[in-house]
Amino acid sequence: MTDSAQIPAVFAVEPNPAVLATRRWSRRRAVLRALRHRSLSLGLVICTMLAFLAFVLPLFITVDPVAQDPMATFSPPTAVHLMGTDAFGRDLLARVLIGARTTMIASLSVVLLGALAGTTVGIVAGYVGGAVGFGIMRLIDLLLAFPGILLALTVTAILGPGLVNGVLAIAVILVPVFARLVEGATVEVRGLPYVEAARCAGASQARIILRYILPNVMSGIIVLTTTWLGIAALWVTALGFIGLGVQPPTPELGAILNDGQNYITLAWWITVFPGLFLSLFVVGVNLVGDGLRDELDPTLNRG
Repeated sequence: MTDSAQIPAVFAVEPNPAVLATRRWSRRRAVLRALRHRSLSLGLVICTMLAFLAFVLPLFITVDPVAQDPMATFSPPTAVHLMGTDAFGRDLLARVLIGARTTMIASLSVVLLGALAGTTVGIVAGYVGGAVGFGIMRLIDLLLAFPGILLALTVTAILGPGLVNGVLAIAVILVPVFARLVEGATVEVRGLPYVEAARCAGASQARIILRYILPNVMSGIIVLTTTWLGIAALWVTALGFIGLGVQPPTPELGAILNDGQNYITLAWWITVFPGLFLSLFVVGVNLVGDGLRDELDPTLNRG
């Protein structure tokens, strides 16, 4: 009698096929509505175009981005060198495209690492609560008290210069940001009736977190990820600009900007083209982030 009494309780927390079909249709309508969002659509177009230039176009360029040509130093944009050359005669188009790829991959790695670590910490603190959650969040508050760039410079100084160390340093900044967001959302979700029903039905803690807690905080994580993608790109570029990121001769947008700062009146193209690419990338991901916020935030009135 005991086993039979538990069976309905277990199935009560599982969505029936009709509910699942309704949810799938709702997601399809949300996707179609999101594609009609102007800033989101424009941001996706910009990001897609830049991703094509950084990841696909270099496959068709045979110029070595680190090859030097002393006879072509400071060559302005021409049909041979579409973006001109730098102080060592290196083709700037190849360097900007490869450098943009490096910056984009690094910024994406930063937000993924920061989101993964911060989400894990936030869910643990919000779901467990008590003294454990209080201790974790006070540590998070301590990290948030430090200026972000100062914390990144401190971590980079400890680990040493390099792209990997720069990515880890900036990811450390994002951990408390994501943790604070996820902890607050988890505290709200953990007391909802269906979570209590799953707990009473004997669902494991891991199942409750993965099936009921995480999906309800995912919208905020997605919006924060896209928002910080542009900021991470700026910080990766900043570390490269001061020599703590990618080391020469590997091209990277920050390093290219640093090379061209001394020749801005002589060869403006060395700073303008990488700066333009970086600006478009930041604007594109910010537009995507604004559009996702409008579509995923249930508190906004969309008419």
